Amino acid sequence: MKQKWVDAYMDTAERFAQLSTAVRLKVGAVVVKDHRIISIGYNGMPAGWDNTCEEEFIDEYDEKFIRTTKTKPEVIHAEANAILKLAKSNDGGDGADLFCTHAPCIDCAKLIYGAGIKNVFYRNTYRNDDGLKFLEKCGIKILHQWWY
Repeated sequence: MKQKWVDAYMDTAERFAQLSTAVRLKVGAVVVKDHRIISIGYNGMPAGWDNTCEEEFIDEYDEKFIRTTKTKPEVIHAEANAILKLAKSNDGGDGADLFCTHAPCIDCAKLIYGAGIKNVFYRNTYRNDDGLKFLEKCGIKILHQWWY
């Protein structure tokens, strides 16, 4: 795939990330097949739920109380949202490419493999690389678009 198309799809994933109501981290994903966007996703709460993605809590640290936020476990990741939307459509993920603003976690990597996606392009790293290691074991090509 020509770099100008990679750039365009990565820019599209970034744009969809901006639709997320998450405060801590906004993530976007785009599934492309035959140069056609067949699904999009961004991280957020399930449809119809309150759009608050984080919860506040007080953490005790060194005898000090610190107010912090944590992502709710119900939040659906961008890659998962895109794959779930793909599953409801007439299109399939076999042989498709995924463009994502962040490297996938292990749970999303399993969904990517199950959907038949062949290439994963990502821009930012994730807190661990378990998802990337899993995708490599599955023979899925990973392309880090780090220069942005």
